[in-house]
Amino acid sequence: MTRRILFVASLHHPEQLRATRSDLREQPPLFPPSMHQHFWEKALRRHGDVLDVFYRSLPVWSSAIPRGSTQRHAQGMTPRKIFQAAWNRVPPRFNPDYRLRNRALVERARAFQPDILWVVGGNSVIYAETLAVVKRETGCRIVYESGDSPIVFARPIERAAAPLYDLALVNDYYHGIQWLELGAQAMIALPSAACDPDFHRPYRLLPEERARLACDVAFVGTLVPDHLYSRRVAALRALSDAGVDVGIWSVHDVPDALKKHARGGALGAEMQRILSAGSLCFNAHGNFMRYGGNQRLFEAAASGVFQIADDLPGVRAWFPEVDGTPTVITYADHADLVEKVRYYLAHDGERQRIADSAQRHVYAHHTYDHRVAALDAVL
Repeated sequence: MTRRILFVASLHHPEQLRATRSDLREQPPLFPPSMHQHFWEKALRRHGDVLDVFYRSLPVWSSAIPRGSTQRHAQGMTPRKIFQAAWNRVPPRFNPDYRLRNRALVERARAFQPDILWVVGGNSVIYAETLAVVKRETGCRIVYESGDSPIVFARPIERAAAPLYDLALVNDYYHGIQWLELGAQAMIALPSAACDPDFHRPYRLLPEERARLACDVAFVGTLVPDHLYSRRVAALRALSDAGVDVGIWSVHDVPDALKKHARGGALGAEMQRILSAGSLCFNAHGNFMRYGGNQRLFEAAASGVFQIADDLPGVRAWFPEVDGTPTVITYADHADLVEKVRYYLAHDGERQRIADSAQRHVYAHHTYDHRVAALDAVL
């Protein structure tokens, strides 16, 4: 059955969306490939669903994709952080532009008549009463989808709406429990992250490109602020101190102790090229993920690269041994991490066998088409 799904989301990486839309003019995407909602969008369209999006982060007087670039997060205090902290103390209902955006969402929902209102996490704009109006007037169900902890990240405006969420779709199982405690009607940790075999795959690289990107251990992701990513930073420092050739790509700031390994930013297809060039992918979850299931876990596996990750319940559950071959190697502590990295860097055949096993497994069980099928069963 065809469903009408209206996404309510902030737009990140506008430069990526502009580039992708210029390449796909027949059916321009709603999200850039650097946001995993892009791949949900593709899978839902294949399912036959009709999709639209309301960008809550854009002012109502401008529907154009902004010309800005990706916001860069820096370690320490900055004037922008001070301003943002002060602005966050202003109740959203006192913001006249936010009130206009809420009114515009109701009007969009009335016109579109969604069966599902898909609210992406990180909301600081849309009021709970606005979601209640949309739900009452259209009869839609609300799916709240997020990879973040409501304890760490969610604003009061977001937590206040939890009783309206018919389903919390999360990466980390423990986050789902937290949303239930806040009032959500149901939760499921599929997880919401997965892979798209057309995009998440080994990329062919020119010799000069491979030489430029090559390293023994590749890391692509966020490392600041410290209180959210200290475990990740400490593990990378342990590898660096052990003399391992580490390459770090991040669109945000890199801590001083790791700056010598910084190679610049990477989003979308560039991230896939980096993974394709590395001998080994390092993946430690943020401090706020205690069950596991971040995007890189599935994307790296699909890229055909050997992956070593922190030992979390979700990693073990979603990446078991297959026919006696591991799919992802986990580490217990820094000494274990360094020992295993050195071992697998010295055993090319064994490393590739595990990487191939992971790719077969993730394509067989963890694509976005699998996620849509699982979501159908729940809904």
